Amino acid sequence: MISEGIHSTVDTLNQLLLLYGLKRSKKAPDESHPFGYGKELYFWSFVVSILIFALGGALSIYQGVKHMIHPEMMKDPYWNYIVLILSLIFEGTSLVIAIKAFNKTRQRLKWWDAIIKSKDPSSFLVVFEDGAAVAGLLVVMLLMGMSHSLQIPELDGLASVIVGLILVFVSFILARESRSLLMGEGIAPETKAKIARLTESDSAVVRTKIILSTYQSPEEVILMLIIDFEEHLDTEEITDAIQRIRATIKQEFKLVRFVMIQPE
Repeated sequence: MISEGIHSTVDTLNQLLLLYGLKRSKKAPDESHPFGYGKELYFWSFVVSILIFALGGALSIYQGVKHMIHPEMMKDPYWNYIVLILSLIFEGTSLVIAIKAFNKTRQRLKWWDAIIKSKDPSSFLVVFEDGAAVAGLLVVMLLMGMSHSLQIPELDGLASVIVGLILVFVSFILARESRSLLMGEGIAPETKAKIARLTESDSAVVRTKIILSTYQSPEEVILMLIIDFEEHLDTEEITDAIQRIRATIKQEFKLVRFVMIQPE
């Protein structure tokens, strides 16, 4: 029960941090952050994964080991079951809602592929947290019942250890994905190919030499192109072509906020 209490506290704190990150990521660009604050969401998602590991996983494992070394038999687990059942109903409802929301964004992709390709950590983070909560509650209910019926108090501590291990596992997955986004993931290869074809459809372009990109937020992409232009074009004609290509890309790809084009 202590481990589930820790988990619930960490879960609440994490949701508040995610809301804070979402709010900060919407802040308009300024002189100190000309590309905006979109990466705030990625940063706070990474912080959440650390909190799940340190406060959730590690503390639950510590409490479990402590209880296994110094076991105490429960006298009347009635109220514990009431709390666990209510928690399971609330967390289960939240998990169903989170899964439905995530299914809308993942479309036909498999779950793991959708998580890897997702640029919005808040979408899959809630699914993982609620999934871990439901799994933890089921483990606690099962082992607590066995502990009481078999008169083996160590099983209660074992439940805390298992809950902690579940949280550690979830924290590693979330940290991995948040770290990748924070470092700067680029656009998908198929999107890059479409941009190259769109650019090369302009009469002034010989070929698109390099395309560099990074997600500034789930809804903002920074794009840099190095392009070979026709040799006979003068500076003014190249400038006009750059403006034309930039406008075309922004019109076709709504996520592209900034387009930097360098002639080769």
